[in-house]
Amino acid sequence: MLLDDGRGSHDGAVGRVSGQGKTVRRVRVVTEPHSQYIGWEHSLTGLNMEAGEDIRWLPRHRLPEGITFPVSGNDWWLFDDRLLAVGHFDADGRVLGSELIEAPGIVAECVRVRDQLWPLALAHSEYKL
Repeated sequence: MLLDDGRGSHDGAVGRVSGQGKTVRRVRVVTEPHSQYIGWEHSLTGLNMEAGEDIRWLPRHRLPEGITFPVSGNDWWLFDDRLLAVGHFDADGRVLGSELIEAPGIVAECVRVRDQLWPLALAHSEYKL
């Protein structure tokens, strides 16, 4: 998320950024069958899209063979292809915080993975639970 202090702030930040002509997009890699959390997340995705995000879904079984995820598979967000925010969670899924990374090699690997997965993922309107 762009901000860690709640949905309204995140959606507001997305609206501001997309209003400046910047693109905000997300690929959600999901395991099927879906958990209740994914069902909840899917049901609220329209709110993210109304704020300006373009969200796609990619089932794990459709991942390219041999793909490895950077930053130990943690959730991550790219900003202008030069700043990376990595989310950290405890064993129960509670947010521990985010780590900001500017190391060019790590950022470039995330850009590469994003660019590889984006065309494979399904638009939210096409992805049914």
